[in-house]
Amino acid sequence: RRTAARASKSFPPWLRSRAFSSPPPVPYDMFDHERTQKEARAARQMERIYHKGQEKIWDGREVLESLLQKHNGVQLDPKLREPLRRVLSVIFWGELAAWKVSAELALHLEPLEAKMAATAQTHDEARHFYVMHDYLELIGYEPSELPTGPKRVIESILNADSLAKKLLGMQLMVEPVAMSMFQLVREMKVEPVLSELVVLYERDEARHVSLGVQYLPELIAKMSLRERLDLHAWQLRLFMNELEGVREMEADFRALGLSPREVVRLGQLKQYHACRLLEEQAPGSFPVEEVFNRLIEMRLAWCFPNHGEGLAERLKESGTALLGHSKGLQEFRKQVDATRPETTFFQTGAA
Repeated sequence: RRTAARASKSFPPWLRSRAFSSPPPVPYDMFDHERTQKEARAARQMERIYHKGQEKIWDGREVLESLLQKHNGVQLDPKLREPLRRVLSVIFWGELAAWKVSAELALHLEPLEAKMAATAQTHDEARHFYVMHDYLELIGYEPSELPTGPKRVIESILNADSLAKKLLGMQLMVEPVAMSMFQLVREMKVEPVLSELVVLYERDEARHVSLGVQYLPELIAKMSLRERLDLHAWQLRLFMNELEGVREMEADFRALGLSPREVVRLGQLKQYHACRLLEEQAPGSFPVEEVFNRLIEMRLAWCFPNHGEGLAERLKESGTALLGHSKGLQEFRKQVDATRPETTFFQTGAA
């Protein structure tokens, strides 16, 4: 016992409580914490997430059945069936991971309002998972293992050693990417049933981003410098794995009429605005965004060159991206300046 107690001191508080002690079955002291005005405002917002989820709840079976009747079943070009199955499989398994993470958050988050918001998300993710399963069955999908990039993203979040990483990874990185894929599928009108179905997914995911924005600052405020650096390094690895996933599925995106650069750009924009919303709650928490953007742009220039670019042009573009002067990076900055977080996340008008 003494050896275990000494060893436990080297673990993060959240992991230490999971590995070496059992949390009290009833946290009688959960209301003892005195809140600042900013914390109280965030708590009210998280409570609204729960109630908004109850107001906007939808019956997955009923909605899918009504859409199938409306459009006389799934209307999908046979040539697009396989690419769409592979793209949606990432969303499918990502929804299961989100279900698991939100259930874990609902169990371990102690503030009442945060626990309520995580509980509402758990219900949403369960619905997203079973409805996507039912839709994929209609287009002949047989569950299989994901490509390396998406698989690493999901496993990194599921195996993360802190609540902060789980919130950052799922709420502020994966959810915005999922919303990007929903938006692109909807705008391309790949299949009418799916196009209407994903509007409801987008609306739910927008609320999930808000949980990370409101609660993560409280966790970051308690971190040491070493823990923050570890969080940023973990975040960067997640970014790179997401890019690897797009590279692995490049042929599928192109078959659906989507440019890989467009897929990355939209996801990057939503992630950036999610972090901007977080910055408003916790100033100075994410000072590494410019570094991340340059590294992402360098990877884009190398993996997804513009038409006709040779090796020399790719090397030059990658180098200027790292220095922060590439055309792609300048275009992204203009795109950021031209959009706002609320339009980025709520542009469907459904939320």
